Amino acid sequence: MAERVISVSGAPYDGHSREAALESAATLGFTHFEPAFIVGYTEPFDETAFTPSEMNSWRSALRSSGLSCHAMSSHIDLGFEDSVEVFTGRMAFAAAIGAKVIATNAAARQREATFRRNVETILRRAEAFDIIVGLENPGDGSDSLINTARDGISLVEEFGSPFLKLNYDAANTASHRPDMDDLAGDGILALPESAHAHIKDVRETDEGWFFCDIGDGKVGCERLLAAIAKLDSLPVSIELPLRLHRNRQAQPVRRQDPVPLSTIEDSLARSLKVVRRALNHNQ
Repeated sequence: MAERVISVSGAPYDGHSREAALESAATLGFTHFEPAFIVGYTEPFDETAFTPSEMNSWRSALRSSGLSCHAMSSHIDLGFEDSVEVFTGRMAFAAAIGAKVIATNAAARQREATFRRNVETILRRAEAFDIIVGLENPGDGSDSLINTARDGISLVEEFGSPFLKLNYDAANTASHRPDMDDLAGDGILALPESAHAHIKDVRETDEGWFFCDIGDGKVGCERLLAAIAKLDSLPVSIELPLRLHRNRQAQPVRRQDPVPLSTIEDSLARSLKVVRRALNHNQ
């Protein structure tokens, strides 16, 4: 049985260099790093982040750090006219640096027709790249094609492709659908159709939703992780975007300054310990 992959997302390291993030992740004991290209979560970027030269830089940096890449987050709305072209470039980049899963949002419900046309082409190209598209539920309160696990399950089952699965994130649902009473239960429901899962936790205050150490928030990560532990090899990634929170309108708000590296490492170390213990990980 293959050992379960536990990655760390690049999101916690927002504002720090790639090399600093990779060195930190390796020092903490992670074996896999998930690059994160998420508008609103990380430093601004454009498609020049996915050029062949950047691809080679990432491959070199990963190799130097001793880390591998199993998943990459690169969220876009797949319902725009140019989404196929944009996402094809990102799939090529992800596959070239070793990723087997690329996470993205689906689309706003108003763009459903274009999304469905686009996905047919995207899945043919995903097969050529041998990479799974992991649809992730958003956290911004909008009306998406995936607002809850049931939405995602229905969408994935409808296409019936081994290259289209879920990358469900139960913590996103906290701000996306604040009336959801059982966040962990929703996340557990998504697991059979998931190729990967983001693990993070969140506290709710009068100012919005603030990300915190895994196990210290309202998601119910212990239950979710216990369910994941029963699945032999579902890969997960610890994603703690400590630099931002979501306001009461569920919009991301980034702090002006990066979170100190020592603070990031303390939070990740505690969270990794919780995840490993829950998943009976032997490292």
